[in-house]
Amino acid sequence: MKKAYLLVFVVLALALACIAFGPPITDLAMRQLYPQRFQEVVAREAGEFGLDTELIFAVIKAESGFDPKASSRAQAKGLMQLTEETFGWMAGEHPPENGGGDVYDINDNIHCGCALLRRLLDHYNGNLKVALAAYNAGIGNVDRWLEEREHSANGETLDDIPFPETEAYVLKVVKNLGIYRKLYPPQ
Repeated sequence: MKKAYLLVFVVLALALACIAFGPPITDLAMRQLYPQRFQEVVAREAGEFGLDTELIFAVIKAESGFDPKASSRAQAKGLMQLTEETFGWMAGEHPPENGGGDVYDINDNIHCGCALLRRLLDHYNGNLKVALAAYNAGIGNVDRWLEEREHSANGETLDDIPFPETEAYVLKVVKNLGIYRKLYPPQ
């Protein structure tokens, strides 16, 4: 019961602080919800693959919530939730600096996740939503959807994503990306 009262107190205090101090306290609270953990690694790997750092943070937030030891039902692992197969594929094509032997290693995982995102963006002509759908559902599924008129009128964009989980994932990453760009504008 005390925990419930403490939580109510904290929420009320935060709400009053937001009213009294406006945007600075709101931004501070939002930055706690949307952190930029592992900033040095993300900046290095995003730079190597020509990616927006905010995109990488948005994907990590959606995939693992910044838990480097995260593991999914589908056996995806680490910050960027890569399967062993995908991790091995990317590590083989773009070997990480330290060899790429551990999917849970922060450096290796972010390196291979960035390599995969770059490959997908190139494969789908820079279409972020299609690339994110492939990051979640796989290239084979997305390529098939792009060929089917019920999912793509032009073969380049997805009008419909038949996997509800993938549709929700794309929306979540795009939302996260917008929040990261607002909270952390370029200096």
